[in-house]
Amino acid sequence: MTAAPPSTTTISVALIGNPNTGKSTLFNALSGGRVRTGNYPGVTVEKKSGRAEFHGRQFKLVDLPGTYSLAPRSPDEMVAVDVLLGRRADEPRPDVVLCIVDASNLERNFYLLSQVLELGLPTVVAVNMMDLAESRGLKISLDKLAQQVPVKFVAVQANQNKGIEELKAALAAAADERVVEIPSPFPQAFQNEVRKLESAGSEPLPRYLAERLLLDTSGWLASAELPGVSQSLLSELPAARERLLKAGLPVPAVEAMARYQWAGEVLKSAVVRPKERAATYSDKVDGWLTHRFLGTLVFMAVMFVMFQAVSLISEPSAWLIEWLVAEGGNLVKAVVPDGPLQSLLANGVVAGVGGVLVFVPQILTLFLFIAVLEDCGYMARAAYLMDKLMVRVGLSGKSFIPLLTSFACAIPGIMAARVIENRRDRLVTILIAPLMSCSARVPVYVLLIETFFANQPWYFRGFMYFVMYSLGAVVGIGMAWLLKMTILRGPTPPFVLELPSYKWPGLWIVLHRMFEQGWAFVYRAGTLILLVQIVVWALAYYPHNSSLLAPGSLEREAALTVEVDKLQQDFAQHVAAVGEEIPADKPPQNPELAAKWKVLTVKQGELADVQGHIAGTYLETSYLGQMGKAIEPAVKPLGWDWKLGAAAIASFPAREVIVATLGTIYNLGDGEDEESQSLRDQLKDAKWSGTERPVYTIPVALSVMVFFALCAQCASTLAIMKRETGSYWWPVFTFFYMTGLAYIGALITYQGGTWLGL
Repeated sequence: MTAAPPSTTTISVALIGNPNTGKSTLFNALSGGRVRTGNYPGVTVEKKSGRAEFHGRQFKLVDLPGTYSLAPRSPDEMVAVDVLLGRRADEPRPDVVLCIVDASNLERNFYLLSQVLELGLPTVVAVNMMDLAESRGLKISLDKLAQQVPVKFVAVQANQNKGIEELKAALAAAADERVVEIPSPFPQAFQNEVRKLESAGSEPLPRYLAERLLLDTSGWLASAELPGVSQSLLSELPAARERLLKAGLPVPAVEAMARYQWAGEVLKSAVVRPKERAATYSDKVDGWLTHRFLGTLVFMAVMFVMFQAVSLISEPSAWLIEWLVAEGGNLVKAVVPDGPLQSLLANGVVAGVGGVLVFVPQILTLFLFIAVLEDCGYMARAAYLMDKLMVRVGLSGKSFIPLLTSFACAIPGIMAARVIENRRDRLVTILIAPLMSCSARVPVYVLLIETFFANQPWYFRGFMYFVMYSLGAVVGIGMAWLLKMTILRGPTPPFVLELPSYKWPGLWIVLHRMFEQGWAFVYRAGTLILLVQIVVWALAYYPHNSSLLAPGSLEREAALTVEVDKLQQDFAQHVAAVGEEIPADKPPQNPELAAKWKVLTVKQGELADVQGHIAGTYLETSYLGQMGKAIEPAVKPLGWDWKLGAAAIASFPAREVIVATLGTIYNLGDGEDEESQSLRDQLKDAKWSGTERPVYTIPVALSVMVFFALCAQCASTLAIMKRETGSYWWPVFTFFYMTGLAYIGALITYQGGTWLGL
């Protein structure tokens, strides 16, 4: 027995457990929502920690990634082991481990628990979902479990906050208790080999790492350059495995046999199971939701409702935020003198970033639905349903979860592909993940659908969202089939998936996920988009050479400005004298006022024309304008003018930048109106240079949406792809194949739509 007092005044508690055991809900219940997130240095694993105070003590809670086993197969999976062993400089070794287990599936959960117990840390076991276990006829005696395993077992129901106070008391007590050494579940021959390895390196090796080295036949740990692992130690591994094989203990199968045997012995006297498994509520619901035909219809209906909700929230929220953005731009123009700084702040920062924030309500709505579907257990059923479709293109249902995650953002979707053991299937999933319509595409869809289909019924606009989201998925499935038939040919692996029990979504969990993802989008808008907008504004503003203007343009503008100011003052004085209330869109009734109003209106129109000509010339001769002119021959078959082409170029670092860039271009290119137009009105009024022909028609709007639905415009995604694949080839390949698909798709859409007379 060894003492294990807390190493600091603040007690560090590491939470670990299988997926779907309620770990996140319990973490939030203990931390009270005081959560900080980030990534562990050097790896793309989320680092979530929280602070709490109870029983007169300070606690730091560390939420480790959900896992079925502490058998690392990659640097990211090594994070949990390193934290628990105190091998990370950024995270001290925890004082207590809180292992969360599902009461309805203890045998599988105890596999991980047996690994945790070998680490020699004070441990508390939270037995969650006791109500679910009871509904299935299971009778669990925590007292008998504690007799078999000398740690504290606490029954909790995390989603209803039951047992939380008892759990807090157990955590506070565990930090001061002695750790009872747990006998190894492995046979004696295996333990003997582990002891030899512990002292065979350049420095003493923790028992758990010695076990993992012996069990890791893939060689990943051997090549990970772990401290204390010398070549002499590695050279001992093949002989040790050979000796175990001769003793009837083949590696790595011996681990599963030993740990499940241990779990069975521990649970034998503590758990009473019914003679026959009764059909549960989940079983009955699954009969409908996992049915090949009915389940697919339900899935399509759920997705359709989700996009209808996005459409319904769009108009009222957009009106409010657009008004705030317009007022912000007018305020900047009133406070900051004319010049480059005013233009940068009003037309670059406010119009650019503010134009993207218009779409936050729709993004929050989308994430709300996804969070509810995940937390209630429906997403796993969707993966099961989609397995039948995935098999037809050479993949399995394991690819569905990463692809579904990519509808929020391709980056976590690509990272989630790590769960796919087969390298070819993992690569195919990574290569098609960016085709799923992520949240960055939402601003493009919302802007164009709500602008050019505004007169259509609300359900038609919802249908358009559904079509655009489906486009990426359909094309992605086609690309998966093509890749599996050509450069990544290989057999389809078997698919095994745990279907979690249905439960009511936790309100806090849903809101936390929704606002966390929404804030991530806002943060992105406030950083990457802001930086890109400053560059775009500079490219669109400079060289701002007045010698390129038509002769006399500036003088004409100055003269008209003075004349319009005088006419406005004279008109205002006569209005005050007559006392007539002037309608905003009609001439006055008084004949004298009507004549003055007509002259003023004509002069204001002349001034607007001159200002528009000056602004348009500046933009057309700017660096961005020159870039747009250079690619106009390539984008003209898509129905695009040089402005739209220039905006597409600027948005290649991040596709959501297109909306902010269009706002900057049209604000810089349309003159200085007293009343700021919304971007939607600017798009409707946009004309081809030198003509009255509108740029944006229904076919053009559709071609832009198709292009952005399929194009690889996200530098962060390509960077993560390089990191996950370990090669520059795959992100380069993805960029070119997606850009080609986007161009061909936009070309067919525009030309076909024009031919049909849309």
